[in-house]
Amino acid sequence: MIRDFPPLPLPQYAVVRIGCSPGVPAEIAADLREVGVPAGLIGYEYQPLTEATLLDGIGESGLVVFGSSGLFGRLGVDVASRRVVQIPKIRSATAWHVNRDLGAFHRCVAGIIARFPFYEEDEEDRFQEVADELRRLLAALDATALADNGLWETLCDDVAMGDYANWEEE
Repeated sequence: MIRDFPPLPLPQYAVVRIGCSPGVPAEIAADLREVGVPAGLIGYEYQPLTEATLLDGIGESGLVVFGSSGLFGRLGVDVASRRVVQIPKIRSATAWHVNRDLGAFHRCVAGIIARFPFYEEDEEDRFQEVADELRRLLAALDATALADNGLWETLCDDVAMGDYANWEEE
């Protein structure tokens, strides 16, 4: 049985303030409380957690995770460098670069949401063109955003494959 689901609302850029567990360095906790984190991206690419937590053993001084990415991934601030990075799962020692800092992450999320939906109906021939346009936008917002295997490069690859083509507005 094929089931029709109601159309999804378009994503909106918003900021949320999240709590911080004990152990989160004071300067990063202050940023998360004052600057906040984006309330989401598109789908499950990124969702904020309710509380930031320090994970030891990732990077030189640990990672303060503030969001989820996909099924098992996490986004966070590297304590030593203050870069925003992505890890594929909680116990991973691998961290992929996302943005040079939390402010750049905000700008990139806002820019991507403002450009959404990425294509009109029947624009299969524009998937790569739109992905290239998004890459230029992201590079203008943060020259470091398009790192290999990073959140933004993966999103652009998904756009090039047409993964966002069937979004229906309410």
